[in-house]
Amino acid sequence: MDRSARDPNRCPTHPGAVLSEIVLPALGLPKTRIASHLGISRQTLYDLLAQKQPVTPRMAVRIGKLVGNSPQLWLNLQTAHDLWHAAREVDVSAIPTLKEEPAST
Repeated sequence: MDRSARDPNRCPTHPGAVLSEIVLPALGLPKTRIASHLGISRQTLYDLLAQKQPVTPRMAVRIGKLVGNSPQLWLNLQTAHDLWHAAREVDVSAIPTLKEEPAST
């Protein structure tokens, strides 16, 4: 078994959890300072860290700049998290899968 493969039954980590558990402790700054650097309110930061708010493209740009990585990383984390939930919450059983018919000559 490929040890790097993620268990599809396990929800992908919310980017707020990554910030809360890994990134912010490594930065060693108070959350009020982080919020100020990001140009957001403390409440917005707390909501993100508590996984009550998603990382939007604008927030991804801010976080990417602050920690020196790509905004795409933060959006990818959010997208994986959102898609995992949507795949389990949206009933698609009545939606057919349409296939393109071969062109007749």
